[in-house]
Amino acid sequence: MSFRLEMLQVARLAPGVLGSAAELVTAFLRRTRTKEGAWPDREGRPDLYYTVFGVEGLLALRVEEDHAVLAEWLRGHGDGEGLDFVHLCCLARCWAALPAVFRPEAGVKEGIAARLEAWRTPDGGFHQRAGSGRCTAYGCLLGWAALGDLGLVPAGAEAIAGCLESLKAVDGGYANEPGLPFGTTTATAAAVSLHRLLRRTPPVELGAWLLAQRHPGGGFKAFPGAPIPDLLSTAVALHALDGLQCSFAADRDALLDFTDSLWSADGGFHGNWTDDALDVEYTYYGLLALGHLAF
Repeated sequence: MSFRLEMLQVARLAPGVLGSAAELVTAFLRRTRTKEGAWPDREGRPDLYYTVFGVEGLLALRVEEDHAVLAEWLRGHGDGEGLDFVHLCCLARCWAALPAVFRPEAGVKEGIAARLEAWRTPDGGFHQRAGSGRCTAYGCLLGWAALGDLGLVPAGAEAIAGCLESLKAVDGGYANEPGLPFGTTTATAAAVSLHRLLRRTPPVELGAWLLAQRHPGGGFKAFPGAPIPDLLSTAVALHALDGLQCSFAADRDALLDFTDSLWSADGGFHGNWTDDALDVEYTYYGLLALGHLAF
């Protein structure tokens, strides 16, 4: 199963927790679409990155949508010429999320895959900045997942696994640069998912590292010593812990309370307690977190 479908499968459990509030989340996602059928960034511009979360948010809520207008907007991006690495990966993921009736023109997927190679690093991984000498956990996960979204069998699993090990931090977590004293929750969660995508067993001690990032007020911190938890770190930590078969059941109520504290009656989710804005990215991570807390 692809990384995209793995997360979507979990997020589809969120409506069982939301109950009638699921209709408000659906209304928020529909209301925030642009005339291009896409979803906007925080400046209001249609954006491939945010569109990933909008499309998959509606899929998680099991909402039927006509994506014909969105498909035309995606076709306007061709094979991704001029896009940066993250948005190129998002173009691949958007196409993968649309129903089969909406297919890109012949050669588009192959073109996207060829362009992704520009972000390959000498150690065999990916970095979100072209020309970098070393991979990042984030880049490797995005690149590997994008190739899977394109329906390709990625090559270079051994190299990806090797460069990933170079990112292990002194404290046992993973970072996005080598030799750092402590890891981050997102990089460590990415490492867990990559191990599984590469059909390798993730190091079991990563479960304890992730659990150590819990905040007393509920949720997970982005890194050791972070003052407050955030929704992105919480969602990806729960996804990684589930993949490690590491229980977080004892914290379920606190985690539900934390996630609920970031939800708005307008239908969307905030990223953390200091974030005044609602956006589609954090709304999807809210659904992912609730999906993991549905049991």
